[in-house]
Amino acid sequence: MNNKTFLSLVIMGFSVFISSCNKKLDVVPTQSLTPQVGIKTEGDLVGLLIGAYDNLGNSSSYGGDVQLMADLWANRQYQRFRGTFGGLLEIGSITTTSNTILVNNAWAASLWRNAYTSINTCNLVLENLNLSKNSIRPTNSVEGEALFIRGSMYFELARLYGKTWGDGNNASNLAVPLVLKSSPFDVSGLTGANYPARNTVEQVYNQAKADLQKAVTLLPISNLHYATKWAAMAQLSRIALMQGDYATARDMANNVINSNSFSLATNFKDLYYSYINFNGVAPKEYVFYMRNTTQDASNSLNNYYGQTVSSIPGTAGRGDMDIQTAWINLHEIGDDRGVFFLTTNRRLTQKHLDRFGHVPVIRLAEMYLTRAEANFRLGTTIGASPLTDINTIRTRTRLAALATVTLTNILKERDIELAFEGHFLHDIKRNRLNARGSNGTNGPAWNSPRLIMPIPQAEIDVNKNLVQNEGY
Repeated sequence: MNNKTFLSLVIMGFSVFISSCNKKLDVVPTQSLTPQVGIKTEGDLVGLLIGAYDNLGNSSSYGGDVQLMADLWANRQYQRFRGTFGGLLEIGSITTTSNTILVNNAWAASLWRNAYTSINTCNLVLENLNLSKNSIRPTNSVEGEALFIRGSMYFELARLYGKTWGDGNNASNLAVPLVLKSSPFDVSGLTGANYPARNTVEQVYNQAKADLQKAVTLLPISNLHYATKWAAMAQLSRIALMQGDYATARDMANNVINSNSFSLATNFKDLYYSYINFNGVAPKEYVFYMRNTTQDASNSLNNYYGQTVSSIPGTAGRGDMDIQTAWINLHEIGDDRGVFFLTTNRRLTQKHLDRFGHVPVIRLAEMYLTRAEANFRLGTTIGASPLTDINTIRTRTRLAALATVTLTNILKERDIELAFEGHFLHDIKRNRLNARGSNGTNGPAWNSPRLIMPIPQAEIDVNKNLVQNEGY
C-alpha cells in the first residue's frame, strides 16, 4: 500500500495500525469504487445512511467504548477493571502521578478511527442528497440523521481528545480535525500542506452544535430506533451542560420531557434486559439507543460489564468490571438501584448482562436530572421545580421524597441514576472535580492532561500536521 492510499484511509477513519494493547481484531471493509460510481440511486443513499448507524453502533463507538472510556477512566473508587486487555488496563490505572496510557493505545485509536468513519459516511450522505426522491425516506430526515450522527461524533471527539470546555482558551486549545467533506479515494492532489490539522475546542463544539441545531429543524418527532428531533435536542442539552450554558441545557431537556414521546419506566429494572425480558422491545424511556438483535455482535458494555450467569439464560460477557463496595454504600437503604447487582466471582451491575440488550445512549431520566440541575443553578422552575424533578427520579426507585433539595443532592442522584452509562468522566470535568481514585483517594484533577486521550500515533505518523496532546 502506498502512502497516498494509506492517507486516504486514515482521513476516512480506516487507518491500519499495529498495537501492543491486545485489542480485538476489527476487520473493516474497504471500498474500491469512488462515491460517484458507487452511489447512484436513492436506495444507495439510504443504504449509506443505514451504514452510518451501523458504524455508530460499533463497539468502538456508541456500541459501548465511548461510554466505557468515560466510566473506567474516572472512577476507580467505584469500579475496577479486572481483565487482561493491556489497553484497558492502561486507562483503568491512571493516577495523579502516572500517565499509563500509551500513544498507541488500541482503544483510543479505534474510537478515533470509528468516529471518523462515521463522519466520512455522513459527509457522503450530505453530498449526495440530490439522489433523494422522498420515496424511501424523507429527504429532510436523511439530511437530519446524517447531521445528528456527525454532530454527535464531533462532540464525543472534542471532549475525549481535547481540553474541557473552559479549561483555558477554547479558541486556541486544540481538539480534533474538522473534516466536512468526504475523503477522496484518489488523493493524488494531496500534499503535506493540506493534511487536516486539529481545530480548536471552540470550533469543534460550534460545528457539533450547528449540525444538531439544523438536525432539530429536519428530523421527525418519531423515527423507529433512529434519530429524532428529540434526540437532537437531548444532545444539544448535553453540549450546553458541558459548556455551562444552563439555560439552553434546561430548555432543551424541558422540550424532550414535554414532547410526550417518552415516559419513565415504572420499575427501574425494566430499563434493562430488553431482549431477555421484553423480546427486543425498547423501553419508552430511551430517547436514543443502539439497537441490538441476535444477528449483532455483543456490545462493549455487555462484553466487559456482563458475564454468563447460569440462572439467567441470555446473559454473557467477560465479567471484567468489578463494582466496588464503596459504590454500593453510596445508595440509601431501599433504593432499587442499590440492589441492581449480582455477585458471582465479581460484583456485577445488572445494567449490561443481557447479551442482545439495546444500548441506551440517552434516557429520559437524564433529561429530568439536567433540568433539575440547570433550574437549581439558575434559580428558575421552568417545567418543574428542581425538587419535583429529583423526587420524580427518587420515587421511581422506591425512595422517599425529599423535603428540600441541594446541588449536592442533585449531583448524587445523577451519579447513581446514570452510573455505568458513560457520564462519570464528563460530569467530573464540567463540575471541576478530581477523578475518583482507589480507596477513596483523589485521582487526577478535572483539567489534568492525564484525563485527555492521546492522538493516535498512527495518525501522527502519516499526518505531520497533527500535534500530540500534552503529557504523551
